[in-house]
Amino acid sequence: MKQIFLVEDDMDIRELMEFLLADQGYEVEAFATAEAFTNRIEVCHPDLILLDVMLPDGNGVEICYKLKSEPETSSIPVIIMSAHIDSSILKQSCGDDFLAKPFDISDFSGKVSRQLETASE
Repeated sequence: MKQIFLVEDDMDIRELMEFLLADQGYEVEAFATAEAFTNRIEVCHPDLILLDVMLPDGNGVEICYKLKSEPETSSIPVIIMSAHIDSSILKQSCGDDFLAKPFDISDFSGKVSRQLETASE
């Protein structure tokens, strides 16, 4: 079973995404803060990370850039999420894909599937 880390501070969005992913057969660990995510990523590496840009205690762009700079986590696909559509976010973060919020459920599912397929090739 593929494991996904979800980093989203909005409880409603986090619960919806967690439900959708679990319903598709993924194992999901959800985090409301950058600190909780950072503590977990140090000991466990998922197959995919969904990462919000604006967190109460961190910046998703900076977190993603750091993940992509570290040899241990650089190959984990990261989908950056934000309500602020800015074409430079993906480039700045070195993320693998971008999901605009609010999101279309089929678009969300498609992006997750594509990143997991690409990562396992």
